[in-house]
Amino acid sequence: MRLRWEELRRGLVAQGAGDEAPEALDRAVLGEEAGEVQSSGRVLVADASAVRLDAPWDAALGAGDAAHLAQEPELGAYLRERAHSVSMLVAVADQHGAVIRDLTVSESDVPEPEDETVVADDSDTVDKPREGALSHKQIQRRADEVAKQNLREVAEHLEDSATRRRPDLVVLAGEVQGRTTLRDELPANLQQHYAEVQAGGISDDGAEEALADELRALAAGISEDRAREHRERFEAGKAHGLAVEGSEAVAQAAERGAIEMLLLEEDRSAREEAAHLGGAVRTGAAVGLVDTELADAIAAILRFQIAEGTR
Repeated sequence: MRLRWEELRRGLVAQGAGDEAPEALDRAVLGEEAGEVQSSGRVLVADASAVRLDAPWDAALGAGDAAHLAQEPELGAYLRERAHSVSMLVAVADQHGAVIRDLTVSESDVPEPEDETVVADDSDTVDKPREGALSHKQIQRRADEVAKQNLREVAEHLEDSATRRRPDLVVLAGEVQGRTTLRDELPANLQQHYAEVQAGGISDDGAEEALADELRALAAGISEDRAREHRERFEAGKAHGLAVEGSEAVAQAAERGAIEMLLLEEDRSAREEAAHLGGAVRTGAAVGLVDTELADAIAAILRFQIAEGTR
């Protein structure tokens, strides 16, 4: 890792970087454990004062290490990865409770949980007696009540976490009985905003991989829905003078502070993309992807109409 970074550092210096930014990056890059950086990857942005961005990066999507010296940070690839990512609150349930994970999932990656909580109450677990039909029924009723109460607590925890974290999706997973009981205990505000997966769990590596496959599929579907929704908004905006396309038109809209959402193609970079991103974000614009070809690979949905050719 040190050799890789030294090569990138020499490239930045050759491009004209002063001492401050490379030194700030030295501390950020070399201060981490090598295994983590090599396996997952990071994207960093620094100026003469400090490191301004240090974020995870799915190294599997890139073409290797890269370093840029520019007025605007080259964040197009990073933002595309972010746009393809879905924040999920995942509850893997059984009859005694659930493991709740806070995840950011893409169609290619399910990283380690950002937070994981076990919500369960094993202290009330009731063993069945060896004989006596009436006792069997009483114990079974008691066990069912305990299980239901445990999962009611899980549902309350999910509601609290969803309110605080505002995930894109709440996902119910795990064994059928626990998952079904948890579904019935969900509060009204989550009843219409959850997904349920049939496979997966946390009992072994195979179950974990099955769950990861299900989560990646959910993330891919949500990403496709977002891109389609952005395309439809763009087309509707064009029909009403509230969208522009092409590098020059987008730059003019940014100068007027008119951009509500900057649109990028999923698989093609725009000319002067970093400058467009900087100009749009400084005026509070969002960034989204579309699943269609754009003039110069860039477009924008506008907050208000602007006269063509004005600045």
